[in-house]
Amino acid sequence: MTKTTIRVNRDIQAEKRERAAAFREKLSRQGTLVLNLVSSPGTGKTALLEAIAKELKGRLRMGVLVGDLATDRDAQRLAPLIPVEQLTTGGACHLEISLVEQGWQKLGEPELDILFIENIGNLVCPASHDLGEHMRVSLLSTTEGDDKPGKYPKMFRTSDALVLTKIDLLPYLPFRVEAAIEDARLIQPDLDIFHTSAITTEGIPDWCEYLEQQRQKLVASVQTS
Repeated sequence: MTKTTIRVNRDIQAEKRERAAAFREKLSRQGTLVLNLVSSPGTGKTALLEAIAKELKGRLRMGVLVGDLATDRDAQRLAPLIPVEQLTTGGACHLEISLVEQGWQKLGEPELDILFIENIGNLVCPASHDLGEHMRVSLLSTTEGDDKPGKYPKMFRTSDALVLTKIDLLPYLPFRVEAAIEDARLIQPDLDIFHTSAITTEGIPDWCEYLEQQRQKLVASVQTS
């Protein structure tokens, strides 16, 4: 008997992009703005989320999917303030849409105004993966140097907003805000840029007002489509 081998070629990345687009469309229809927060480790994503949760409490319904290689420590920090679900990669350097979908289901698929995805601390791998977000937000800390946009261009090129964090430490660090912004805008001229401190809450009200405006724009676009 003659055996025939049939080779099936699958574009795995295309399938992931399709799933991400479907997730984005699903949450768009229910008016949920999805933000993918990306940065180096220790930039202050969790601290920023704590500040946002406190500032917008009672104004917006929010939830968080927290990505980490190991432990649920960040999720534990956020749990008293906001509905949260842990996404543990077990060593992978970025989140995948499949993990996001699982986390969303475990969160109960609630009707939220904003869903935050706290990605793995890494300025390389997460830049190449669509998680179904409406906006990608890069965080840049004053403690990590003002040259990061130039050294990791893809992350900033694929972002919609840049949040400078830990600006309360500027008097003690050689971080040049103007240089960082110039570098970032050479890569992505349309970046919306904010200066924040989770400790002093400087810039947090302006950032939260921006989030409310972006969510309103999403709802308006869905209603007119």
